[in-house]
Amino acid sequence: MIIAGEASGDLYGAHLVLAMKRLAPDLRFFGVGGPEMEEVGVRVLFQLSALAVVGMTEVIPRIGYIFRALRELKTSLRSSPPDLLILIDYPGFNLNLAKKARVLGIPVLYYIPPQVWAWWRGRVTKIARRVDRVAVILPFEEEFYQRFGLPVEYVGHPLMDLPLPEGSKRMIREGLGISREKGPILGLLPGSRAEEVVRMMPAMIGAAETISHYYPRLHCILPLASTVREDVVKPYVENASIDVTIGRSDTKELLKIADVALVASGTATLEAAIMETPMIIAYKVSLLSYILGRFLARVSHIGLVNLIAGRTIVPELIQGEATAFRLAEEALAILRNNGLRAEMKGQLRSIREKLGQGGASRKAASIAGEMMGL
Repeated sequence: MIIAGEASGDLYGAHLVLAMKRLAPDLRFFGVGGPEMEEVGVRVLFQLSALAVVGMTEVIPRIGYIFRALRELKTSLRSSPPDLLILIDYPGFNLNLAKKARVLGIPVLYYIPPQVWAWWRGRVTKIARRVDRVAVILPFEEEFYQRFGLPVEYVGHPLMDLPLPEGSKRMIREGLGISREKGPILGLLPGSRAEEVVRMMPAMIGAAETISHYYPRLHCILPLASTVREDVVKPYVENASIDVTIGRSDTKELLKIADVALVASGTATLEAAIMETPMIIAYKVSLLSYILGRFLARVSHIGLVNLIAGRTIVPELIQGEATAFRLAEEALAILRNNGLRAEMKGQLRSIREKLGQGGASRKAASIAGEMMGL
């Protein structure tokens, strides 16, 4: 059984499944995922798009569906126990499922555990009680989990397993129908959950419209996550006074041609770092979620690139700061200053180097294989 609760987890889970099938082609998988995991043969019992939520209060409207999914998955663990339960992030749900697996004697691998080093450190003890092995993807996580006595291994970041875009910037632009006469290209990455998109799109579109006053030929590209329907973003795009191209292709391909990107905090910030795309990180949640988050947070940054760097290399605009005006202000500073843009690209290059040399899926598959006696 494999459980992924968001778009990035769906992608990483799919690559892990492929790597495990190379070890044992007759392996069968079922659980929670999305189109990527379905594509590689996982029998998806519940779609992650219906389970994915952001924030602490935003879960309330979906609580009934989430509990039903959890109940039925626990029943599956008991009635048809798998040889291994693989968890990918999604802590509240997955740690509950891990507790049931431990009672039933089913081994548990947490591949990409929750960011408990940032907040909710009490969850580390739950992980230690309920999980047999942990595979982490950020360089500083291994030492953190070792302090709590967990069997942990750093495997590198799975994004480094994915191929880089092969086409030139000109070819990518032409493929999207963006003429060479266009001005700067602004990336809009509002998140992989519908709630994130609804919260972030007004400010991002507003920022783009402000930037277009200074760069009339500005063109925007919006890589759409597989978990977000196009009709969620269309109202914002259709009512905008700027050109916006919605893309379903590889996010890194679209980031390759972006001069700067407005990015919701999350995995997309690392994709931008890999492509050395200057960015501004922005994030909004409900007021109550923000207050609770501020109370529980144990880190000084929310952006993964800044956390890995250990300092601010990319601007972060959180909650009330994540306005159209401030996003435009920061983006314009980058567009107008070649030196600042070059410096940020160099700092992002150093982040990419810290993410490992690839092989995360293969290493995690090897751990899973050991746990299954393959």
